[in-house]
Amino acid sequence: MTRRIAITGASGFLGSYILERLRNHPIEIIATSTSARTSKSENIKWKVLDLASPPSAPFSYLGEPDLLIHLAWAGLPNYKSTHHFASELPRQYDFLRQMVSSGLKDLFVTGTCFEYGMVDGQLTEDQACQPCTPYGFAKLSLLQQLHFLQEEIEFELTWARLFYTFGEGHGENSLWSQFQNAVKTKAKSFDMSEGEQLRDFLPVSDMADFAVNLALKQADAGIVNICSGKPISVRGLVEQWLTESGSTMKLNLGHYPYPDYEPMAFWGNPEKLEKLLT
Repeated sequence: MTRRIAITGASGFLGSYILERLRNHPIEIIATSTSARTSKSENIKWKVLDLASPPSAPFSYLGEPDLLIHLAWAGLPNYKSTHHFASELPRQYDFLRQMVSSGLKDLFVTGTCFEYGMVDGQLTEDQACQPCTPYGFAKLSLLQQLHFLQEEIEFELTWARLFYTFGEGHGENSLWSQFQNAVKTKAKSFDMSEGEQLRDFLPVSDMADFAVNLALKQADAGIVNICSGKPISVRGLVEQWLTESGSTMKLNLGHYPYPDYEPMAFWGNPEKLEKLLT
């Protein structure tokens, strides 16, 4: 019997890369978006799904999938909006609760490194989390709710805690897209922060590869950092992009202040991810 996989948020930035990789596997794919779409691939079927007004029986509506890859989350990139816990969190939990209570056995959900909070250094999955943004708080709360739900209903859960990513198709306000636009318009300078903060970046193609391999290979993995494990300064990353672009654009360092909701230096520990995918 062909394995059936549903993926929410399939038309989003990361979702579109994950969907592209999934379609090369011998599986049946139910992809969702908040608007109607069509597919040229025989193994992909699109469904409209908006968690603000979900179907009454989502598990049946999505074809009773064997695995749900859940990427959908509204309200980004405004990490400080109370929407994340006031509106989005209850919608998310209710949808996922209905899915597993109706028969879903394998659930893969994307979390965020913002769950860790204002902690410097290398971050491992087993350390305590103290999120300082509504977004990080809501994601961590959803994880905790799902753990409680597992005590009532048997299902497998993998929580992919994503670090930073970049690449073609990223939102227009992202650092990557702003930089690419500056290169395209032949700007003389590029406004950014001082750029000394250390972060963990993965090209979106690599992040999608890790996510797909983990979702298909390892059920019930618990929390897993999806990261490079290699800290790099934001300035260093932009300088790499500058060299690759061949542009003579100058970096206007210090134009923007550092975000007040991120520590200065943090990156992920990828050991669990590497072990699971070996």
